[in-house]
Amino acid sequence: MSLHPPVVLCLSGHDPTGGAGLQADIETLRACGCHPATIVTALTTQDTGDVKQVYPQNPENFLAQARCLMADLPVTVVKIGLLGSADMAEAVVTLLDEAGPFPVVLDPILAAGGGHPLASERLMRVLVSQVIPRSLVVTPNTPEASRLSGRQEPDDCASALRAMGCPHVVLTGTHEDGKEVVNRWYSEAGRVDGRWPRLRESYHGSGCTLASALAAGLARGLPMAGAVAAAQRFTWEALHNGYAVGRGQRLPQRCLSSGAMKTTEETHE
Repeated sequence: MSLHPPVVLCLSGHDPTGGAGLQADIETLRACGCHPATIVTALTTQDTGDVKQVYPQNPENFLAQARCLMADLPVTVVKIGLLGSADMAEAVVTLLDEAGPFPVVLDPILAAGGGHPLASERLMRVLVSQVIPRSLVVTPNTPEASRLSGRQEPDDCASALRAMGCPHVVLTGTHEDGKEVVNRWYSEAGRVDGRWPRLRESYHGSGCTLASALAAGLARGLPMAGAVAAAQRFTWEALHNGYAVGRGQRLPQRCLSSGAMKTTEETHE
């Protein structure tokens, strides 16, 4: 039996505020009992209100770093966040094809919380044609799902995304109205809703937290249903305990969340 925590490889951007991006991945995975391995896809100029500029990494440098890392660490799951450019997305596809089949959790970041666009049309095409088909689960919010699928209704968006080759879609409802946030998990078996009290504030890094917590659940051996449920619980508690450190959105407090992952054996007790 391995004595080290499962390794999750995170491919995402650097957020200087510490609220989103790779910092969110690291905090979440550590809290959920995993070891985060990280490779920067892009640097950013941003604050807690919005992203001002994205500086994608050189794809050749990215691949050199990733190949070195993959040759050394026993990666269990790959989590993808901000890519920054179509060239970087294509480099990620190259890495996935070289490294062999891994469960991939894709958080398709298309815009910042303040509205700044983060994905060109060419990047969108690569996501739809190459990255989504290689993913086990994709976790868009409703605007992202609509843009990726060209549909409007959540069920139609999810059907279109699954038709691209991704068997699981977790569609988050934070951008919708209502007293509850309804997150919808779609799979071959149908749809399962997770309902959570809507919090009054807005948060920076909520999507990164959810996707990383989901990756952690899968890496720890949870079935998809358990991983989806645990990720939602962890994320809601992190947001509920969130704090304002800047003048924009609040940041999740991931270290205080009690929604840590259970192993497969604990789940079946």
